[in-house]
Amino acid sequence: MNMIKILVDKCNGCGICVRACPLEAIKVVDKKAVIDLDKCTLCRACLESCKFGAIQIKEQEKKEQDFSSYKEVWVFAETSGEHVAPVVFELLNKARQLASDLDTHVAAVLLGSGLDKKAQELIQRGADKVYLVESEGLNHYIAENYTIAITKLIKKYKPEIFLAGATTTGRSLVSRIAVDCYAGLTADCTGLEIEPERKILIQTRPAFGGNIMAQIISPNFRPQMATVRHKVMPEAEADLSRKGEIIRESFDSDKLDKRVKFLDFIKEEVATVNLAEADIIVSGGRGLGSPDNFKIIEGLAEALGAAVGSSRACVDAGWIPYSHQVGQTGRTVCPKIYIACGISGQIQHLVGMQSSGTIIAINKDPDAPIFKVADFGIVGNLFTVIPLLTKKLKEVK
Repeated sequence: MNMIKILVDKCNGCGICVRACPLEAIKVVDKKAVIDLDKCTLCRACLESCKFGAIQIKEQEKKEQDFSSYKEVWVFAETSGEHVAPVVFELLNKARQLASDLDTHVAAVLLGSGLDKKAQELIQRGADKVYLVESEGLNHYIAENYTIAITKLIKKYKPEIFLAGATTTGRSLVSRIAVDCYAGLTADCTGLEIEPERKILIQTRPAFGGNIMAQIISPNFRPQMATVRHKVMPEAEADLSRKGEIIRESFDSDKLDKRVKFLDFIKEEVATVNLAEADIIVSGGRGLGSPDNFKIIEGLAEALGAAVGSSRACVDAGWIPYSHQVGQTGRTVCPKIYIACGISGQIQHLVGMQSSGTIIAINKDPDAPIFKVADFGIVGNLFTVIPLLTKKLKEVK
């Protein structure tokens, strides 16, 4: 690690470094500066302030890491009941693009028992290989047990990239795997690309409350790990003619975490709205003015057979339940048609819907940011436009 020290023969106890240190990690004792190494973060403020060259930071030489043995792009094949979770197919589509840039293979990791049919489905959706770990002890998701099994696979086969959906399961699992493998992890990504020069993964995610899109890299550790939001990438199409390899791995039941035992699964009641699966969404924003005006949004949605969405401002104001919220802190959606009514288009909202097939914006402000991502825009009073549009749709029916 890097080291910092005071060169006693050059220090005259002037105290300039004390005032420069933002962490109060330096004090003057017997006319000499003393550094509290427990507080020091090597920010270099003291080094730059010292006029006498009395502070020295010795940097440890960085060793070149050899990652040549790390290959393949892996996708955690999360299952939901009898089916593979839809986010897995999105990840397989993106994984194929990443693997093409890296000239490597795509592999899926599947855990449980009696999974041959699911393994074939993963191959048809883009996996070149499926690492299949079958054990009765893995039939039900328990984070500790899945972590043990997958960490063993990673250490044996050394994938370059490991991806999972940013679901409740994915978030709880991959963070544990990252710790066990001493690897970096970026959560809630909305974009993944390969940097052409260094061939490393660029992971894009919202940061600082969604006000910026941060690009994060993990160049010094493998595998490079990320969880990815559902509905921000298109699904891989099924190709029934695709062939792939199923690699079967055993799991020692003695390795199961005995502290945790599966008792029962109680399914949550269906939410009032399933935005993630809707083909058409009509969303209302602060431009509606009051909760009562959501009736015109509901009328348009009914005429289209659509789901009703909302911006965060309306949810925070108590106009509509949270289950309708679209955006960074709500649902990420990817419908065929998204109609934004009275929504200005702040980045927090755009993150959740910008991958929609066709975006239609209705707003009286011609400079609203929503128009920058919209395929079609109507500049006008939504209280005039939406009722007319609803009436016309009902006439067509």
